[in-house]
Amino acid sequence: MAPTHVLRCCQRGLAWIPVIFIALVVCWSYYAYVVELCIFTIPSIGEKIIYLVFFHLFFIMFVWSYWKTIFSRPANPSKEFCLPKAEKEQYEKEERPETQQEILWRAANNLPLYTRTGAGAVRYCDRCQVIKPDRCHHCSACDMCVLKMDHHCPWVNNCVGFSNYKFFILFLAYSLVYCLFIAATVLQYFIKFWTNELPDTHAKFHVLFLFFVAAMFCISILSLFSYHLWLVGKNRSTIEAFRAPVFRTGSDKNGFSLGFRKNIGQVFGDQKKYWLLPIFTGQGDGQTFPTRLVSLDAEQATVTLQRPEANKSAENVPASPLSDSQNRLLSNDQHANNIAEEHLEKGTLEPAESDTITISMESES
Repeated sequence: MAPTHVLRCCQRGLAWIPVIFIALVVCWSYYAYVVELCIFTIPSIGEKIIYLVFFHLFFIMFVWSYWKTIFSRPANPSKEFCLPKAEKEQYEKEERPETQQEILWRAANNLPLYTRTGAGAVRYCDRCQVIKPDRCHHCSACDMCVLKMDHHCPWVNNCVGFSNYKFFILFLAYSLVYCLFIAATVLQYFIKFWTNELPDTHAKFHVLFLFFVAAMFCISILSLFSYHLWLVGKNRSTIEAFRAPVFRTGSDKNGFSLGFRKNIGQVFGDQKKYWLLPIFTGQGDGQTFPTRLVSLDAEQATVTLQRPEANKSAENVPASPLSDSQNRLLSNDQHANNIAEEHLEKGTLEPAESDTITISMESES
């Protein structure tokens, strides 16, 4: 029987087959369009120049975003999510799940965790031996925990997550534009070759096949691109779309949704001039994410913080600290509440008319 490392090398080599296939198709499409269509088929010089300029623009953006998606290493949890040496040894020696959870709750005491398992336990990866940050999952193909993991894509031979999700979206967008441009500009010559208006040459096969391939990829990419745009608008990953994250109050598929504009900013950043470029502009560090914490309650006149209710063995575990974005959100609402109280003291605002703010801190592991 072959050694384990030999099998792993074979698996890693086979995993590049889909990427090599796409690369070969792209190289052939470049030759078919530039040489066979533009140089040998199109008679007008002006039409050739316009087609070639736009084609190379879309081609460069497509290849650039595809390259970044493939070779951007998936982001992993930082060392602060690893168990300390003493607690790690204690966890490995302990056989009772209840005691193991106590160890994990103590370790997760100062970590910004807001999600947990379906049973209400700390999300811990035995394989990587780390406490999983929110939206982090273990990828069996990459054999590592990936921050804000979306899915493992065989066509890029990489895990799509926090470090390259924007690149993946742009890869789908530019591949769709690339195929649409080819199909639209090749169509008239496809019809001419099909109806024998142009003489049979070696370019005929390339032009006919080029249109079929571009149209086929357009249909398949369009559905996938539309789905991921919907996910970006909802601030969900593919995993979260199928299995909603679990918070203190239970599972909530919209737990990380901040509104359409802010959801887009989470992936593409605040500066719109960089949105179309395959450079990283996402917000945050991939380990903490703002959640829907603020809720207005007209019957309560104070700002209250609710800490998570863990299992019975972890009832004394304090709430996890807020992330920077959540702290800003909290401080703004507290400031607004203080202003309302000042108005009440001065008599300029009726108590019945004042809006009160209740802040619920959803924290779990």
